[in-house]
Amino acid sequence: MIEAGSIAVLGATGAVGSELLRLLHARGVPEERIRPLASSGGTMVAYGEAMIPVEPVEAEAFHEACLAFMAAGAEAARTWVPIALEAGCDVIDTSSAYRMDPGVPLVIPEVNGAVLDRLGASPRLVANPNCSTILLLMALTPLQQVFGCGRIIVSTYQAVSGAGSQAMEALRRQSRAVLDGQPLDSDCFDEPCAFNVFSHDSPVDEVTGRNQEEQKMLQETKRIWGTDVLVSATCVRVPVLRSHTQSIHVELESAASVETLRSAIAEFPGVALVDDRAANDFPTPLKACDGDLVLVGRIRMAADATIDADGRGNRFELLCTMDQLRKGAALNALQVADRLKGG
Repeated sequence: MIEAGSIAVLGATGAVGSELLRLLHARGVPEERIRPLASSGGTMVAYGEAMIPVEPVEAEAFHEACLAFMAAGAEAARTWVPIALEAGCDVIDTSSAYRMDPGVPLVIPEVNGAVLDRLGASPRLVANPNCSTILLLMALTPLQQVFGCGRIIVSTYQAVSGAGSQAMEALRRQSRAVLDGQPLDSDCFDEPCAFNVFSHDSPVDEVTGRNQEEQKMLQETKRIWGTDVLVSATCVRVPVLRSHTQSIHVELESAASVETLRSAIAEFPGVALVDDRAANDFPTPLKACDGDLVLVGRIRMAADATIDADGRGNRFELLCTMDQLRKGAALNALQVADRLKGG
């Protein structure tokens, strides 16, 4: 349990901030310890059954806090993280602002949480990885630990909530419009998100052709694992409210069977195996929605696998999904805080 002291949540009115408040309340953190912050105050947010006021973010808000969650985007993080650290807060940032800073740990507790145990005394700053990176590495770290991963090809099917609460409302509104035969707007994305699939909305590098989401997965995977694993990613948006899904092709450094992969994945903390071929029961966004676990299934040997004399191969395919507002953001941040605070 996080030690006594107030807990600041910057971006409390957004999708990730709201999820953090839900999780803090579920853990029994008293209302009086919570300081919801936003760029401007005057609104209310839910905390359990209660509605509590949102304060305008000011330096003073961090002086009595033991912990600050930054869930308001990279620009806000660059402004307020130094101020929170100066005030003595431990800070967990869910934005991209510090992910590639070599002086800031980039942590998925189940994957590389040991780095937190080597940090000094407060104040400390830890960065949350990108949600797509978290999903990928939660699914593949059990294979990396046992067999080694030499090459990864991943296609993502990303829920609109990854772009925030306004994108979720856009999908609801556009879906109603389509069903009512009304024209579609595209005020949140360049493309309509209802009944549509389109390339991820982050900027595309003109030289590499990769968008920022794809580039993050490459860079963050190498940083978290500490290896030069090859990652090829294709990221798209799909008309789903919550939970990202990924189709993964992985080339292992040593041969394995489907059963040994299934066993390694099933034993990994934070992961649940959903892989029933007879029932055609595999991971879906709805199954993962509002849950804490990463669901992994459709584990099969790839058609181009090199198979040894014992029938083991080196290339496999699998499907995984995760509620990216929870494990992909708020829950991961809270797990980092627990470990920092010795909970």
